[in-house]
Amino acid sequence: MNIIGRLTRDAEIRTTSKEKQVVNFSVATNDSYRNKQGERIEQTTYFDCSYWISPNVVKILTKGTLVELTGRVSTRPWTASNGEIRASLNFHTSTIKLHGGGKKTENAQTSTKEQKTKTPNQEDGDDLPF
Repeated sequence: MNIIGRLTRDAEIRTTSKEKQVVNFSVATNDSYRNKQGERIEQTTYFDCSYWISPNVVKILTKGTLVELTGRVSTRPWTASNGEIRASLNFHTSTIKLHGGGKKTENAQTSTKEQKTKTPNQEDGDDLPF
């Protein structure tokens, strides 16, 4: 299954009792449709995601980043504090494709633009030969 959505919080690394590391994060997907009365209905679905392949992705999975994920979905039942039984959607991620938009992505783009506009040997006011 593929989903495209935005991270709702920065990713975190958790270490299991068997010393394996897993990256946990949450993604929100949006969908809209028109009901019988012609009203536009917006629907947001939240997925709790896990990624077991490499913990290094935690550096780039920041709140607001748009991602495309490939993996499989499962449900997990749980009991709320009021005793009501609920369920959450878990996405076991096998592939992550970044589409940008997170805090660290924006900071990296800003610093890259600054580096491109001024080279180390360039002084203010120098004319370039081209």
